[in-house]
Amino acid sequence: MSSIPTRFTNVTVLAKANTYFDGSVVSHTIILADGTKKTLGLIHPGSYHFNTIAAERMELITGSVRVTLDGQAGTRDHAAGTHFDIPANSGFTIEVSTGLLEFICSYIP
Repeated sequence: MSSIPTRFTNVTVLAKANTYFDGSVVSHTIILADGTKKTLGLIHPGSYHFNTIAAERMELITGSVRVTLDGQAGTRDHAAGTHFDIPANSGFTIEVSTGLLEFICSYIP
């Protein structure tokens, strides 16, 4: 059974969307009661590169992806119900081949 949350309570939602790549990647920021920030979003099919400042954990709700972390050889496939971590001050390329990817992004202190 997946440990990825499907529901959040007692949160503040920022209505302004975070939009990237002409709308192919869209997320909304939520702030939990303890001040923890997360983003919830969708990625349309395509290949996208992101840079990170803080370390991140990407939890996959639906869909599947191929991920290449900056500085690492090779790619890894990830499916719904799994996650992958991205180091701080780095980047990654995420490829969605079909359908929508739904995700939760958590910032790791």
